[in-house]
Amino acid sequence: MKQNIKPYGDTINDGIIQLSFTLPVEFGAKAKKAAELYVLKLNFDQVSVAHAEKIADDFTYFVVFAKAKPVLDYSTVVASEVKTVEMDFYQINDLIRKEFNRKISVVGATIGADAHTVGIDAIMNMKGYNQDYGLERYPEMNALNMGAQVTCEDLLKEALDKKADALLVSQTVTQKDAHIRNFTELIELLEAENLRSHFLLLAGGPRVTHDLAIELGYDAGFGPGTVPSRVASFIVTTLLKGRK
Repeated sequence: MKQNIKPYGDTINDGIIQLSFTLPVEFGAKAKKAAELYVLKLNFDQVSVAHAEKIADDFTYFVVFAKAKPVLDYSTVVASEVKTVEMDFYQINDLIRKEFNRKISVVGATIGADAHTVGIDAIMNMKGYNQDYGLERYPEMNALNMGAQVTCEDLLKEALDKKADALLVSQTVTQKDAHIRNFTELIELLEAENLRSHFLLLAGGPRVTHDLAIELGYDAGFGPGTVPSRVASFIVTTLLKGRK
């Protein structure tokens, strides 16, 4: 059944939306008018500049409210997500003990020049994220967090040394598609060494979707808000499927 939707502000389908952006112009009345005219060009009505602030010489930041014109038929939307049995810390460890005669080995890192560790730490470090234990706390896992600015070559070397079952790769910096280049570099290295099939390969980060990860050649993609047990559940159940 067709279901047309628009953004919600005060009433259903009123189309009201909030935009924030920066223009390379000096703060002032002319800058505010420029922001209003620009948003009108984006196919919005009833544009209102709610906030304008100078952030540097010749640069102004804006918050704008406007009413969107287009509608979307929600019934036509198709999206994919990581599908896995949801298990908690105890269930995952019990499953590993029951089905495997060894510990599961996982190596994670933020690759390339990206110096951010918040994503990989949330999944790997013992304290975990959102009251959900990180993989280092799992007694049935050997989890190694290599930190940030790790080269793909070093990650692969460590993965081979640790006989890793899964590689977790995090990227936070996305300017000029740096994350795409880094994700791709790892895939190309694994394929060049004929090692792609040796590992479960998981991508994560604030701009990562499952669709993007699959497109780049990874087994799964995890975005913002992912808790460690979801990643662990995917790793263990996927490895188990591969054995049957």
